[in-house]
Amino acid sequence: METLSSLKNPRVQLWRSLKDRKARKETGLFLVEGRKMVTEALASAFPVETILCDEAQAGQYAALLERSEAVLLPAHVLAAVCDTKTPQGIAAVVRMSDVSRPGKRLVALDGVQDPGNVGTILRTADCAGMEGLLLSEQCADVFSPKVLRATMGSIFRMPVEITGDLPGRLRGLREDGYSVLSSQLDGTPFYCREGVGDRYVLVIGNESSGVSPQVQQEATHRLRLPMRGGAESLNAAVAAGIMMYELTRELAE
Repeated sequence: METLSSLKNPRVQLWRSLKDRKARKETGLFLVEGRKMVTEALASAFPVETILCDEAQAGQYAALLERSEAVLLPAHVLAAVCDTKTPQGIAAVVRMSDVSRPGKRLVALDGVQDPGNVGTILRTADCAGMEGLLLSEQCADVFSPKVLRATMGSIFRMPVEITGDLPGRLRGLREDGYSVLSSQLDGTPFYCREGVGDRYVLVIGNESSGVSPQVQQEATHRLRLPMRGGAESLNAAVAAGIMMYELTRELAE
């Protein structure tokens, strides 16, 4: 098993660069941290290129290190590679997987920019039984460290597609028989919706400006959750969670 001890090593420099969106896009690689995320990656269809481990903690991670190419690093080098302030002693360099065919129940994010919201929505979609996530290019990067931590491993189970033309992508789905549900404050009551069917895309808009006019034009349904108190709106991830679970309520346990 190789040991790399210099921050100037080209491989170490590459791994450190994966904190930046540009480097992730250029290389097709991203980094996950901690035992849970590394275990999830190894169990998924995503190719794990290299496991990185604190050389002082190699013993406790021996079973994981046997499942892929592994490199040992001094604690200070691993800390430089990782995004968290206190790394758990193990990380993995993972290659982005090809987008699989979307299912019937989809979520689309239209400019959702908070990493915590993007990650939480993806995780909740996985829990609720949704079958794919579409993101506009204006969303927070789904492979950024903060988003990945918020997904708690769901990134490896939920098909994700990033599109530069979300309105056009939704138009194609609508023409293919999907209902497009735009969540917006001036919509009709969500709990009174009709004619949604079993193939649909739930669209969640930007935290401050909501669903863009271009995307609203592709909607078959414009829906709003009731605001019975004094607050004007819900957090994007909370609203998405309520609607996803209601839409999938009749699925078998």
